[in-house]
Amino acid sequence: MARNELLQKGVNRIEWAKTHMKVLGKVRERFVKEKTFEGLKVGMALHTEAKTAVLALTIQEAGAEVRLTSCNPLSTDDSVAYALNKEYGLETYAKKGQTNKDYYKSLNKVLDIGPDYVIDDGADLIFMLHTKRKELLGKVKGANEETTTGVMRLRAMAQEGALKFPVMSVNDAYMKYLFDNRYGTGQSTMDGIMSATNLVIAGKTFVVAGYGWCGRGIAMRAKGMGADVVVCEVDSIRAIEAKLDGFAVMPMRQAAMEADIIVSATGCKDVITAEDIKVMKDGCVLANSGHFDNEISKAALGKMSRRHKKVRESVEEYRLRNGRKVYLLADGRLVNLAAGQGHPVEIMDMSFAIQALCLEYLDFSAQTLEPDVYDVPDHLDDTVARIKLETMGIRIDRLSKGQQDYVRSWREGT
Repeated sequence: MARNELLQKGVNRIEWAKTHMKVLGKVRERFVKEKTFEGLKVGMALHTEAKTAVLALTIQEAGAEVRLTSCNPLSTDDSVAYALNKEYGLETYAKKGQTNKDYYKSLNKVLDIGPDYVIDDGADLIFMLHTKRKELLGKVKGANEETTTGVMRLRAMAQEGALKFPVMSVNDAYMKYLFDNRYGTGQSTMDGIMSATNLVIAGKTFVVAGYGWCGRGIAMRAKGMGADVVVCEVDSIRAIEAKLDGFAVMPMRQAAMEADIIVSATGCKDVITAEDIKVMKDGCVLANSGHFDNEISKAALGKMSRRHKKVRESVEEYRLRNGRKVYLLADGRLVNLAAGQGHPVEIMDMSFAIQALCLEYLDFSAQTLEPDVYDVPDHLDDTVARIKLETMGIRIDRLSKGQQDYVRSWREGT
């Protein structure tokens, strides 16, 4: 694609996203007017596509110096990255299909800015600050973390006393996980699978590993498209939830024998192992919607195969030694971004409004916060929810004075 064409494609995608991100737009209006982030340096590692661009530009327009790269080697929209550099003057180092070496080189270039704050997805930037780039730790005042996997890593660091600055768990905000993790991951995962394979979902046995909010969304959307959905879980409570939601529940080894499509969404490693692959039927499709590419054992898949080859842009065919074929989508990386367009614009609008408001909250509160992982304050969730309702043209009831007094009272009959 010619550079002018690539540039225009990127600009079009960014402007389309900006037009439909009305919640973040309301936040941006105030930020730009107040120059909320004047003089700050912000380093960002997020999936570099159009919605992320709107967040990064919002922070830049509010006065900050921003550098951006991707948090995954396969999740970059090259047209958006090019447009950010050439049209919007925002230093961006992401490129789709980076080697691991280039991926970490890009993370280092973001940190070279000497950030006051970090916005991360998966905690690679934060982890690097605590290991390879310790010389910058004294300058960093705080960070936001976007996703489940990153929060898990950071809570482990905090528990061991290794975390050196406060981090906002954006992932755990109601206005993030209730919509981004469930409706966003559900729709975008199906988009990635269908874009990669062009196969029908209806009538297939569709296995979802993990019944957190992401797994719930995937299972719901697969069921809605006519699949017979099976859930695999290690958490007893979530397993009961899945059963009562109408899904079959069984161990992965048993589910793998029946599956036409398996999607992992756990944030853990080795969810699909050699023993599971061994019993899969011919033509089984494997995909991952977790952050890292370690949920499906690619090493086991390689060892168990006579040969493998790319059969579609995002589909690798593995011919196993038992004669069966298994298909791996997007190299086991995030299928919704590596093979699809990521979460819908209106969903990321809410998530990124939370991100922007959390950055403001951190800048106001960082001096008083100890190094730890913090939940998003309820008033920020409420702010985003009310703006979202306003943009949707929806009005809701309010408690009367008498009702407020009633719910706050402990006296019977008041």
